Amino acid sequence: MEYGFIKVASAVPSVKVGDVRFNNQQIESIIVQAEGMGVEIIVFPELSITGYSCQDLFHQQLLLDAAENSLMMLLNVTRQLDIIAIVGLPVVVGDLLLNCAAVIQKGKLLGLVPKTYLPEYSEFYEKRWFASAQDVKQTEIRFAGHKVLITPDLQLFTTSTGATFGVEICEDVWAPTPPSNGLALAGAQLIFNLSASDELSGKHAYLKSLLSNQSARTMTGYIYSSCGFGESTQDVVYGGNALIYENGHLLAESERFSLNSQLEISQIDIEKLQTERRCNSTYVNAQCNIKYAMQESGLALHHIVAASPDRERDFVLERTVDSHPFIPKEEDRNSSCEEILNIQVSGLAKRVVHTHVKTVVLGISGGLDSTLALLVCVKTFDRLGMDRKNIIGVTMPGFGTTDRTHHNAVVLMKSLGVTVKEINISKAVTQHFEDIGHDINVHDVTYENGQARERTQILMDLANQMDGLVIGTGDLSEMALGWSTYNGDHMSMYGVNGGVPKTLIQFLLRHIADHSDDETSKTALLDIINTPISPELIPADENGEIKQKTEDLVGPYELHDFFLYYFLRFGFRPGKIFLLAKKAFIDQQVKGKSVEHKTVSGAELGGSYDEATIKKWLKVFLRRFFSQQFKRSCLPDGPKVGSVSLSPRGDWRMPSDASSNIWLEEVDSL
Repeated sequence: MEYGFIKVASAVPSVKVGDVRFNNQQIESIIVQAEGMGVEIIVFPELSITGYSCQDLFHQQLLLDAAENSLMMLLNVTRQLDIIAIVGLPVVVGDLLLNCAAVIQKGKLLGLVPKTYLPEYSEFYEKRWFASAQDVKQTEIRFAGHKVLITPDLQLFTTSTGATFGVEICEDVWAPTPPSNGLALAGAQLIFNLSASDELSGKHAYLKSLLSNQSARTMTGYIYSSCGFGESTQDVVYGGNALIYENGHLLAESERFSLNSQLEISQIDIEKLQTERRCNSTYVNAQCNIKYAMQESGLALHHIVAASPDRERDFVLERTVDSHPFIPKEEDRNSSCEEILNIQVSGLAKRVVHTHVKTVVLGISGGLDSTLALLVCVKTFDRLGMDRKNIIGVTMPGFGTTDRTHHNAVVLMKSLGVTVKEINISKAVTQHFEDIGHDINVHDVTYENGQARERTQILMDLANQMDGLVIGTGDLSEMALGWSTYNGDHMSMYGVNGGVPKTLIQFLLRHIADHSDDETSKTALLDIINTPISPELIPADENGEIKQKTEDLVGPYELHDFFLYYFLRFGFRPGKIFLLAKKAFIDQQVKGKSVEHKTVSGAELGGSYDEATIKKWLKVFLRRFFSQQFKRSCLPDGPKVGSVSLSPRGDWRMPSDASSNIWLEEVDSL
């Protein structure tokens, strides 16, 4: 396990009911194949050594003895392999027959986990053959040449690399209180489920929902294997489901109803799961409750540590990494965009109603951010039944304003029916420079910030004059980088875009454009989407085009949003973020696996970057993120939209003078 990733597999071998020799050969073959592919833990279906559908054959001593002998053969096969395998078989314990999972590694039987909940309804009759783990009195038995503990208690297994896992069997996860609840709260980051669930119309969708929710609720990687072709079809059919989830997200899925053996492999990010748990106080409280419940019930916890591997494996990240984690998946993009807009609108509506203001005032530049803020204002006023004329859109041309952005701003405001007000700031800023003795030909930070603060002053005073609120337009990406003028565009009376990153804003605008019946608005929106991002504080070039391009100065927003997501959402160190970025922006681009997105700032999203470029902008991100915290410490109110927020009152509390040294040193060492 490197960078927190562990490679797991769910296998669905072909079986012959009662033919343990054939079944053993299938399992052996898959174990060897998986080990050769670097799998660290693999799970097989319930009763995979005998077949699940043996029915009354489970009362035959010959079958039970053959199953034990088969397990001994599997143990022998694994002696020279660095893999943990979990297989299902019947196990006799005194007067009981148990449906068990055997955990094996390097020729050793690490443990036997009996099934707790036995279905005895509809097509299921397991109590006819098996006893429950709840019927077991803790005892040590000799099985497959090993002394092994059989217990109703929780059993945890830990690999030599520090991953902890638990096992439950089929019906266990369908129960109101699955064993995996206790296993996860006791420390299991992975849950393996050996299953034999038959197929019924509509059942598969419910199964996936169940597993996804259980994985999310327990914050685990959930690896599920259910038997398939070869099981008896006398009365039911088994579809052969191999499913791998990570905190509710599906990572791998087998083909249903396949006539061949299947092997699904994925890498689960243990570090990400641990971060989620540490940050969730509810989970920590639940851990205290499970300890108390175990004491009350007399249950104990048994912890088994696996052996160390014989050889070091070369780590290769095999997971697909989304290069644009803030952008909704294509299949639900429209509904997600509507949800985000509704959050913004609802937030602003409450503030307007609460303050009893008559107007809202905002600066409209013809760029992405102010356009989205304007559209949110329009939707808010429509929902409140207020006149759009009370939305005061102010365009404030200055030294760097281009005809393109000015034209788009005015056209869009007029088409939306808001009040358009134009105040040229050139004269006021020139006077200000004279007052403070600044050379207007020196295009430094004073030159730029003087314009930004003049615009904010105008908006604030207009809002006072018109009994209104100044609506902020700055977005989440700009907050992360500190790409704003302190007490300039940094400040407002309510910031509707503070929870929306730059890469997402374009998709919100495109969504609105796609659903617009006004061709004038639609044309303006599409051109705004394709306009290079710029504060337009430096005079245009000789052709009147934008000269000052933000992404040339601070780097591509798609990279910065990627860094922001993994830095803030999961607390990943620079080395891991660098690894993920290389996968997303180099490896997948070469292999053609990138998700294609439309343009932001006139450049295609999903572009390829070399390692040096990724490293350069990662360092810029971290340096700016730490140095610009003072701006975030006094942000205006605004709604949280997604799982990442920089509000100093909510998700992100950081001292403004924190040192970035250890993060920057790690970047330098990459």
